[in-house]
Parts: sequence; C-alpha cells; structure tokens
Amino acid sequence: MKEEDRHTDLAAPAPVLRLIDAIVLIVGIVVGAGIFRTPSVVAANSPDQFWFIAAWILGGGVSLTGALCYSELSAAFPNAGGDYHFLKTAFGKRFSFLFAWSRVTVTQTGSIALLAYIAGDYLAELLPLGAYSSAFYAAAIVVFLTLVNISGIRFGTGFQKLFMALQIVGILIIVLTGFLVEPTTVQSPVQVADPGVSSNASIGLALIFVLLTFGGWNEAAYISAELKTGSRKMAFVLIISVLIITLIYLLMNLSFLNVLGLSGMAASEAVGIDMMRATLGERGVILIGLLVSLFALTSLNTTIFTGARANYALGKDFSPLAFLGKWDKKKSSPVNSLILQGLIAVVLIVFGAFTRNGFEAMVDFTAPVFWFFFLCTGLSLFVLRRKQPDVPRPFRVPLYPVIPFLFVALCAYMLYSSLSVTGTGALVGVAVLLVGWGVSFFQ
Repeated sequence: MKEEDRHTDLAAPAPVLRLIDAIVLIVGIVVGAGIFRTPSVVAANSPDQFWFIAAWILGGGVSLTGALCYSELSAAFPNAGGDYHFLKTAFGKRFSFLFAWSRVTVTQTGSIALLAYIAGDYLAELLPLGAYSSAFYAAAIVVFLTLVNISGIRFGTGFQKLFMALQIVGILIIVLTGFLVEPTTVQSPVQVADPGVSSNASIGLALIFVLLTFGGWNEAAYISAELKTGSRKMAFVLIISVLIITLIYLLMNLSFLNVLGLSGMAASEAVGIDMMRATLGERGVILIGLLVSLFALTSLNTTIFTGARANYALGKDFSPLAFLGKWDKKKSSPVNSLILQGLIAVVLIVFGAFTRNGFEAMVDFTAPVFWFFFLCTGLSLFVLRRKQPDVPRPFRVPLYPVIPFLFVALCAYMLYSSLSVTGTGALVGVAVLLVGWGVSFFQ
C-alpha cells in the first residue's frame, strides 16, 4: 500500500465546518419540496384557520423538543455516524448495524430518489425529453450532486450556500406575492373536514403531515464531529435551525392561506402552483416549477451529504463493508460511501421509471422504519445517562426527564400512526430489517 493511500485510509472527519455551514445544511435539508405538497392535506384536516396555523407552530415545538435531545447526544458523543453512533453506544453493534442497513437500503437512498424525482417531474414539464424525462433528469441530478460532494466538503457546502441563497429569494417571492398581489381568480369553496371524522382525528392526521414536512433536522447529528467550534455548539445549531425553519413554514403557509383560503388550500393538489396561477397567471406557474425544483435540489444535496456519513460509520465497524469506512482526508469526504449511495439511488430511480406506483409504495414504507429508529434514538438518551453518567455533557436537556419523555412518546405515536396507514408497505420494511439482521451475523 502506498504511503498516501495509508494516510487516506487512516484519515477521519476533521473540524472544518463553521456554524453558518451547519445551519445552512440543516435548513436546506428540511425546507424542501414537501412544503408545496403537505399544506393542502393539513388544511383539509384542520377545522379552521386557527388550528391550521397552530398545527405548524406545534410542529416547530415538537421538533424543538427533539432537537434538545439530539443536542445532548451530539455534544456528549460527537461522531460522523450520528444516530448510528448513539445507537451503537447505547444498544450495541448489531442494533446499530440494523439502523445503518435501513438507511443504505431504504430510508436515505429512497429519500434521495424521491427528491430527485420531484425535481425531475417539474423539469420534465418545463423541458420534456421523452417518455422517461423525469427519470432521466432525476438520475442526472443524483450523479451531478454526488460528484459535487465527492469534490470535497468545501465545494459541497459552497453549492449548498448557493442553493440556499436562491431558495431564500424564492421564499421571499412566494411570501411577497401571497401578501401583496391581488388574486385574479376566485377559488371555489370546499368542505375542509369530513363530518364523519372527529376533529381530534383530523388534527392528529394534520400533525403527522406537518411533522413529515419538518423531518430532517436530526441530520445535524452527522456533522457534530466536523464543527470547528466543537460539538458543544450543536445545541445552538439545532435550536437556531428549527426556529428558522418554523418561521419559513409559517410565512409560506400564511401566504398560501391569504390567496387561496383554507377551503381553497384543501381543494388544491399543488398549493404553490394554484397560488401563483391565481396571482401571476401562467408565468407564475413556470416560476413555481423552477422554485420547487430548487427546493428539491437543496434538500437533495444535504441528504446526499449526510447519508454518506452514516455509510462511512457502518464501514468503520463492519469489516465486509470496510471500503465504505475510508475517509479521503484531502477532500474531507467519504468518497466510497458517496459512490455506493449514488449507485443505489440511481437503481431506485430506474426501477421507479418502469414501475412508478411500486416506487412510490417503496418510499411509503420508509416511514415506520424511520420512526422506529427515531424512537430508539430518543430512548438512547435515557440509556446513556445511566450507562455513562461520567461522560462530559457540554449541553444537557432541560427539565430532564420530562422533555425526552415527551419526545419518545411522540415518536411512539408516529410509529403507531405510520404502521396503521402503510399496512402492507410496513411489512416490506420489516422484511428488509430482518434481512439486515441476518447479514449482521457475518461480521
């Protein structure tokens, strides 16, 4: 082995990220294309405008509760593996392997493929390239952004800052249009809540979709070892990120609400398109298409960035996949993990091109798997407080154990809800985990 290769193999994540880099990464991964899809479902399950806005505020509060738990874990146990490292320390190597397996095979790569498809769908509308336009665009986007991240952490975060700058401009356009431009068309009213469903059940469903839209802030755990200021600042990064995300969501939803009204939002399948069409006409539709693609790209770039770091942690602990655990010191990135992740995502995109319904079903079953491991990460806070009480904790969750208990209880509720909604899809997710459990015995 060459001396240069040996140094590359022994390299590890270096503290090269500034606080602003971390905040940009987290806001970028959360504020994605979902904000253009979920508000209509939330509106349809909200009794009135007060509860609609309250659901988004509550979503921010719940996310803040979880962020406090992750702040303690990230500050006390900083590692590029994030949740993987917490679960390994609390519950052992085999259990953490299952988490990493689920990310590699289902949740992270599925999210990458889905986000790429969202951008691909809108780009295909603007410039069609044939029957498989969406898949072609989606695959090209994944390959391009994977190469961007392989080029190095500074180049990757530089792209993220560019995306975020453009995204902020897009958010301002949407908000200002919603508040300042008079609608030119009138939206037809619609019944916003099913009379046969209790108001509590409707609000509960609305909260599920709100929390799905807030999902992704926990990815901050994967960059805790790369902060220049050290892991002690993770609480600041997470809290500021969640507050910024909540403010963005409130402003965007208020702009949708101002133009379409609650009934108009409930009747809409694409609130952004309907809002822009009502205010700026067909030119607005083209503009929102570009903005949705931009939002998807911003989330996608960060999902690729953090996903590869979990794969890196898996390679460090699981000898058959040791090639994933190599860190390129010069580029400060896990190149092999990025390549494998990109290949799997492209395979899913190709699969989706031929069986789109099956592809969407595959993405649906990621929810129970995600909430199961989210629940376990919350529990790991209690376990590690007991197992390793002497580990320095630069940040401790306030009002312990009340706040962690609330977070764990919410995760349990979301796990139950996602299992009851997905049905057969959940069984496929369980099957994938069982395969991973078998593979874990070959360590």
